This record gives sequence, C-alpha cells and structure tokens, in this order.
Amino acid sequence: MKSPRLLTLAFGFILALGSLRAADPAAAWRAADDARIAAMVSADAKQLDVVFSDDLLYVHSNGKPDTKATFIPAITSGKSVYRSVTYEQRDFREVAPGLVHMTGRCRVQLGKTAPYNELYLSVLAAYRLEKGVWRFLAWQSAKLTEPVPAKK
Repeated sequence: MKSPRLLTLAFGFILALGSLRAADPAAAWRAADDARIAAMVSADAKQLDVVFSDDLLYVHSNGKPDTKATFIPAITSGKSVYRSVTYEQRDFREVAPGLVHMTGRCRVQLGKTAPYNELYLSVLAAYRLEKGVWRFLAWQSAKLTEPVPAKK
C-alpha cells in the first residue's frame, strides 16, 4: 500500500527540483515530467492538481481531448488507469523563456486489470513555468507501430 505521507513528500521534493533553474535546466524539466507521471500513476487528485496547469490541453492518441477539469476526474475515478510510462527517448527544448517542449517516444501501460493495454507513442508535450514551478501544459500523442528488427 502506498503511504500518502511518503507520496506527498516525494511529490514535494520532485516539484522543488522542478522549480530550480540550475546549471542543467533539463534536470528541472525531467523532474517536472517525472512528477507528472507519478501523479498520474498514483491517481492522487491533490498531486494532479499541483502538476497540471489550469490551462492543460491533453489530446490522447485517439484524438480525444481533455482539460484539467475533465482529465483529473477521469484518472481519479478509475476511468483512465495509468500503470506506467517508460520513455525510449525524451528530449527537452526551451522554446521561449518559461516554455519548454518535450518530444519523445514512450510505452504507456493502461488498464485496471491484466492483460493491460500497452501503447507505443510518439509524443509532444509542453511545460510552462508558473509561479516558479514547471507545470504540465499540453500533450499530443500518436500511436506508433512497433519497430521491425533488421534482418541479419
């Protein structure tokens, strides 16, 4: 069983890291994305509220859009169950002061019971610096086919 106190401390630590403007700004951006994934997997409404921007636009790989007001209830009610997100590639680029784009390829495991649905996705996300904290602003994903191994 997950300890709510431990989760709160972990999220606080990750958000604190995410708000730093260190010599390696990508570390803060990775920390913000890691906090977002942890909040989605834990389905903790308070943490989702902290890591999601009020202006969130989340477009799923099937084209269905969600906002902060619709996505948090979908996650916390169990309608959308995120089990894990594993990146194959994740890159960040500051496109303007306080605005970061993340591109990547990842595997997202979804579902309440096994066998879980696993999606292989290409993603574009945005994070915005809001009151000193990097918050998840936007997501757009597209399903990818599995890479075919090269013939020897």
